[in-house]
Amino acid sequence: MGAAVRVNGLRKQYGDVVAVDDVSFEVGAGEIVGLLGPNGSGKTTTVECVQGLRRADRGEIDIFGSDPRRDAPRVRRLVGSQLQDSALPDRIKVWEALRLFSVLSPQGPPWERLLDDWGLGPQRNTAFGDLSGGQRQRLFVALALVNEPKVVFLDEMTTGLDPAARRVAWDLVAAVRERGTAVVLVTHFMDEAARLCDRIMVLSAGRVVATGTPAELVAARTHGSIVRFTAGGPDGLDYLRGVPGVARLSRTGDQVEVAGTGPLLVRVAHALAVHHEEPADLRVELPSLEDAYLALTGGAAPAPRRAGKE
Repeated sequence: MGAAVRVNGLRKQYGDVVAVDDVSFEVGAGEIVGLLGPNGSGKTTTVECVQGLRRADRGEIDIFGSDPRRDAPRVRRLVGSQLQDSALPDRIKVWEALRLFSVLSPQGPPWERLLDDWGLGPQRNTAFGDLSGGQRQRLFVALALVNEPKVVFLDEMTTGLDPAARRVAWDLVAAVRERGTAVVLVTHFMDEAARLCDRIMVLSAGRVVATGTPAELVAARTHGSIVRFTAGGPDGLDYLRGVPGVARLSRTGDQVEVAGTGPLLVRVAHALAVHHEEPADLRVELPSLEDAYLALTGGAAPAPRRAGKE
């Protein structure tokens, strides 16, 4: 499929602080692209500029052939948006908000379906001011989909949702993608990004520091795995140091840790079996997207870039 969103050389500056610097990416129709990065890395500014909610200082933006800065009415018909900071009048009821947005977007699905899809049926007659944080979040996502968008931007979609509600939200977003809608997902949850995203773009200090599939990012930025198990009796495990791929063997009490590369679990399990050791809790810990993310960003918030400074 062709690109739904094309961004090239995007830059946004506030005073002498560069919030977004030379950001480029594409999102295909029916693709979920995730934006990861520390607070202040430029994620929200990027998606707001792409939607035309903020005016970029420089760069090219194309949403299905239209630039939001020059053809805002058409782009608004194509885009759905759930912003990080959103609000409605406290007294408006859930069903009233959905019906109002539906009237403004007659091409979209019946608002009653969105009410049920996002688990808001029990809150149908609840005023916005009386909703919990998680219920408000679900309402905002439902409102983002009310116009049957071709591209939807979700900024911290599952913040405030309990684990069960998060899983439901993931399934619904995956269903949105299956209908051919492009999704740009801003999130701090690594499990969410790994589960949903076809590709990920990592931002730090307003710049793209890595792109790729979750598996590609993990493979490029992490190395090896760790096998753990419980062993009783005296040490007697030095033979594991000679197992191919083993880089480190350590033991604290009866807890054993073997670090290395390659098919480590299979090799360690074979060596243990040969020596008549059969630990019941033998397990492997593989590198995760969170490990790759921390390696890319240093695990700390980036310092803001100053104009003209490198």
